[in-house]
Amino acid sequence: MPTSAISKVCFVGAGTMGCFNALIAALSGYQVTLYDHNSDALGRVHQRHNELAGMLVAQGYCQAEDIPKAILRVSLCSNLTEALFEVDLVSESVFERLDIKRDVHRQLDSLCSPQIIITTNSSVLLASDMADVFEHRGRFAALHTHLGAPLVDIVATSATTPNVVETLRAYVKSVGGVPLILAKEHPGYVLNSMLGTVLRTAQTLYAVNDIPIETIDRAWIMTRSAPMGPFGMMDLFGVDVVCDGRRNRRDELDLPAQKAAVLALLEPMVTAGHLGMKTGQGFYCYPNPAYQRAEFLTGNIDANVVHTLTTGLIASGVLVAARGVVDPAAVDLAWTVGTYLDTGPFALLADMGQASFITALKQEVASNRFSAEEAKELMHFLSETEASSLEKGTG
Repeated sequence: MPTSAISKVCFVGAGTMGCFNALIAALSGYQVTLYDHNSDALGRVHQRHNELAGMLVAQGYCQAEDIPKAILRVSLCSNLTEALFEVDLVSESVFERLDIKRDVHRQLDSLCSPQIIITTNSSVLLASDMADVFEHRGRFAALHTHLGAPLVDIVATSATTPNVVETLRAYVKSVGGVPLILAKEHPGYVLNSMLGTVLRTAQTLYAVNDIPIETIDRAWIMTRSAPMGPFGMMDLFGVDVVCDGRRNRRDELDLPAQKAAVLALLEPMVTAGHLGMKTGQGFYCYPNPAYQRAEFLTGNIDANVVHTLTTGLIASGVLVAARGVVDPAAVDLAWTVGTYLDTGPFALLADMGQASFITALKQEVASNRFSAEEAKELMHFLSETEASSLEKGTG
């Protein structure tokens, strides 16, 4: 049900995420305008909504009969001024290029009255990289959604007013989402930074250590009770997207030799058009990938692969907490809500034990699968946390 502060929402950019978020808002009773300057993009909205509707019904988010009524609440528009008429909230999901996003937000700031909240759904760029184009900076924040999961990241810039954050929190709850308010900006937010580490670890195990894709995915699926493994996830996200993410990751946070080996694996796939589920071929062939067949799970589980992937996941989760982005409980919440898996990084750390984890992490650093600088950062956090716990226990 719509919040008292918001009744109409404008989504800028009619790509997959814009269409997804527009449909979610409409299903929750909001009046919606979906804007795109490209008429072809608007022409594909109906097809995208039907595809997304099937996913939402299958997940139990809504009933099939809810879809037609929701679609009637969505107005398509190719004129930005008209699209913004009487809206209370704007969500931008245009191409992940800073110059494009800055230009769009400059237009939005000039066209929207100061009380209208404006947000970016960027998954790569930081809101602070766009905030300076605003005259009214207090109404701008990141509102980042995850396709197919209820987790929604809310990130304020240094200028965002507290009431904007609270209004966004209420809005996320009103559409059935789980709001995760970050204390500060962080590349990849929380969930994506953890997923990114798991994917990079899997890439290195295959490209550098010659461990078969099937062995890696089988280990993850069977130990995490997951629907797919890291390479299946890469097919889901798009091999081109994964390749771009690895190529553009800051060098000081990546290991050059591993990065080169992984790009030598991914770039030929992109050139050949083997981009994953959306093209029918990636690391697996679709619509019936091997990992969905019963025989895929009949092989042995490689304990070393499980240990390596688990160590990487724990390390990335601890690192997010160490940097003061969210607390440990929120790290686990982000993972369980965002992946539908039942155990987050800090729960896994408790099971493994801190001493065993640190030994495993040192092995990952020695194997050039994890950055020594980041390992030092998170081990300092763990030592401080342990010392604080001991002090409280003796107080």
